[in-house]
Amino acid sequence: MLWQHSEVLETIRMIEVESLDIRTVTMGISLRPAASDDGPRLRDRIYDTIVTRAAHLKEVVASVQADFGVPIVNCRVSVTPVSLVAEGAEPSPDDYVAIAETLDRAATEVGVDYIGGFTALVEKGATRGEMALIDSIPAAISRTKRVCSSVNIATSAAGINMDATRRMGEVILDLAEHTRDADGVGCAKLVVFANAVSDNPFIAGAFHGPGESDNVINVGVSGPGVVLAALRRLRETTPAAAIDFALLADTIKRMAFKVTRAGELVGREVVRRIGPPVRFGIVDLSLAPTPAVGDSIAEILEMLGLERAGAPGSTCALAMLTDAVKKGGLMASSSVGGLSGAFIPVSEDAAMARAAAEGALTIEKLEAMTTVCSVGLDMVVIPGDTPATTVAAILADEAAIGVMNHKTTACRLIPAPGKRAGDIARFGGLLGESPVMPVNRFSAADFIRTPGRVPAPLHALRN
Repeated sequence: MLWQHSEVLETIRMIEVESLDIRTVTMGISLRPAASDDGPRLRDRIYDTIVTRAAHLKEVVASVQADFGVPIVNCRVSVTPVSLVAEGAEPSPDDYVAIAETLDRAATEVGVDYIGGFTALVEKGATRGEMALIDSIPAAISRTKRVCSSVNIATSAAGINMDATRRMGEVILDLAEHTRDADGVGCAKLVVFANAVSDNPFIAGAFHGPGESDNVINVGVSGPGVVLAALRRLRETTPAAAIDFALLADTIKRMAFKVTRAGELVGREVVRRIGPPVRFGIVDLSLAPTPAVGDSIAEILEMLGLERAGAPGSTCALAMLTDAVKKGGLMASSSVGGLSGAFIPVSEDAAMARAAAEGALTIEKLEAMTTVCSVGLDMVVIPGDTPATTVAAILADEAAIGVMNHKTTACRLIPAPGKRAGDIARFGGLLGESPVMPVNRFSAADFIRTPGRVPAPLHALRN
């Protein structure tokens, strides 16, 4: 990659002033060679595979950060969906908990922040092994520090597995109860997907997909502060009458282009320093906010002209933002992948949480906005006494958006035990805090208890 002197100077400014960072360098590791029909041997091989392949990841990432001066916030590992690797051993839920503890031990040994891939792909149906993994999630996540879990319940080709959806509503409530003393924070490490992608570097939904090679590096770049600063400069230096939507979109695209270039540079350098057989995978350009002021998607929406995120026009503004980000990234690199767009996690974005507290942002409006953003209902805190069938119905609604629109959607719902709408749940760090958002009180129980699968939509038949 060739960089101009002006690009280097601008990147330095974006790092020092505008909160540009590499949110994550994630090493994807295939665990398929570790498969065994013997439980203890399986766990030993999983551990050995991870600690061997990721042995130098942390030190290499630290050296790249030091040499390039680009902050790298998290270093992570993702692995092959565990249900695919463990099935031959016919594990029980307790066996899966032991596997999760093995993953946690391996992640601790190599020094990464999180490890993703405690995953089941059950969009069309679930095997006994996959159901055992799902049943183990509350204990597995509450007993580990670094393990993250995901379950894919739907695809546009298969439809929505409503049996799995119903069960995930129960699992989420159970996991919240397991971490009651921390406002249900365990649910922040569990994602329920429709159309999950196999090269997503972002936790908690990262896993190393079956179609990936043995060992890859995927980079997640985050730059909401950069985009916000660019829009602010535009407002300050350009007469209001001269600003139109084409200019706003172009400004966002240019920033996304530069951020993507920085991400690919870092990722390829990490690969070069680790050496074969590690390969470069993708750059995921997802504007991922933090609780810090100025590092916010909601503030970008407000800079575009909305009084508050969630106001009428929010879906349109977010659509323009997401599209411009994708276009800028695709101009910068042929390796853009993952989710790439804009995340709208409520608790992780201080301005988003403020909008929810003021009533500008509701779950229903968030659901509408998820039709055009990167993922879905993310870090949404709901009352702890929400029925499992209602939780499942929210998952089903979000999955339906993904299935009908051929896009990835997901939920990280956090039922805060003992808290009601309007209370505050505090998680700390990058997870932030959020008001507990009210949930529609009318029941979907009979609908959710209907067994089977919502068929794939007509437009899935493309062959």
